[in-house]
This record gives sequence, C-alpha cells and structure tokens, in this order.
Amino acid sequence: MTYRYRVDLSTVTEFTPASATAWRDGDAWLGGGTWLFSQPQPAVRRLLDLAALGWRPLEETGDGLRVAATCTLAELARWQPARHHAAPSAALARQSCDALLGSFKVHNVATVGGNICLSLPAGPMTAFAASLDGMLRLVAPGGGSRDIAVPDFVTGDGRNALRPGELLREVFIPAASLAARTAFRQVSLSPVGRSAVLVIARRDAGTAGETVVTITAATPRPVQLRFPAPPSPAEAIAALARVRGLTYLDDVHGAAAWREAMTRRLVGDVLAELRR
Repeated sequence: MTYRYRVDLSTVTEFTPASATAWRDGDAWLGGGTWLFSQPQPAVRRLLDLAALGWRPLEETGDGLRVAATCTLAELARWQPARHHAAPSAALARQSCDALLGSFKVHNVATVGGNICLSLPAGPMTAFAASLDGMLRLVAPGGGSRDIAVPDFVTGDGRNALRPGELLREVFIPAASLAARTAFRQVSLSPVGRSAVLVIARRDAGTAGETVVTITAATPRPVQLRFPAPPSPAEAIAALARVRGLTYLDDVHGAAAWREAMTRRLVGDVLAELRR
C-alpha cells in the first residue's frame, strides 16, 4: 500500500518504512499522522512509516484482545467480537471512538496508539484502554520490550513514560475485562466539543465483582477508583475526594470547579446505571 502525504514539515528530509531502518535521533514514528502533520515539528528529520510493519489491527484470543498501535479508530469501532461475552466491550469501543472530535476522515486515519501516545487528557483511547485494565507493550529501539498499565503510562497533560525511540506496539485487554459490564458518560461544553469530563465504570462478572471507575478528560492523567464490591455513588464520590494530589484542568474546555462538579455527577450516573 502506498501513502502520499502533502504537508509542510520543512525539516523532514526522508520518509522510509519503519521495517527497513533503525530509529535514530530526529526520527518520528508515523502512524496516522493526524497530529504529527497538524503543526510544525522542528526536531523531526525523518519519518518512519509504521504501516510497513503490517500489524493486524485486532487479534481476539481466549486470553483477551490485542489492539495494534496502528489500528485506526474506525477499525476499532467496527469490531465485532467472535465471543459473545465481549459484546459490552465492543459497545464501549464504539462509544469511546465517537468521543473523539473528528470527521469520518479522521477516524479512518487516526490510530489507537497515536491517541494514547499523544497523552492528552481528553484522549478517548486512553480512557477506553485504562477502563478495561489494558496493558501497553513498549518496544525499545535496540530490542527488548516492557509492559506498562495505561494509568501509569500517562504521567500528565501531554506527557507519558515513553523513552527516546520507544514504540508502542499494542494494547492488550484481558478476557475478564472484555466480559465486564460497563457504563459510559461524557460531557463537553458544546455538542461537538472536546471532552471535558469522561467517566467509565466497569463491573467484573459475578454478583460481587470488582468495580473500577476511570476518570479522564477532567484531570491531567487518568484517575481510577477500585472497589472490591459494588459501591454506592456516595461511597465512590467520597473515595474520589480522598485521592491524593487530585487536580482538575482549567482551560477553554471547562473551568476546574465545573469539571469537578460534573465528575462527581457522572461518577454517580455510571454507578447507578451498573446497579440497574
């Protein structure tokens, strides 16, 4: 497959398949390019095209689901699980993809890995993967790999744990999370605006299964609340208030006080939905 790009990256002098060369300073991994091509990249000299690696977008096994970093949002949204118990996760995937502000053109190019590695608070793929206890496989430029949980990977607004030259290979979602019930809530200041608050609750199988509440968009990095048994909304909101160092973003997409209030409201809403 041949890709043709017309962009104004004046410092880039070379475009090459990622499979044909090793990473060096001044390189940038190219997935969909929706962010890379959106603004100047003065430090980038060469683009390494990840499409040449030929990774399968989605691979479903008895252990769970592997989502390649190069899987597009459109491909994830179209996922039809082979195992019936994973249907809730497929619905959550579609909800999360819809939360990304962008046209169908963007959804057909933007990648899951790119959205996570950008590490913006409103990144819906970060919310999706974190809520299902996704593990990221990071590959070092000299060989070797390491796995890291999504909430540990995103360290702040636009910041993450990637080391120079490291590449996100895939997101692995365990089978137990795929079978869990989920509830999704998202709010923006405008009907098609960037997410200001995004809350996902997950309850594992069983009457007293673990309940996990994941909060993104309102906070600089994902915040998770874990309960061994289903909590009441009041219990969850009280637990949220006890999170150490918790701060809320304050920008054109929402004031901090408003985001905090909406977070508490949406936490209550998703837990009430799971109780039903």
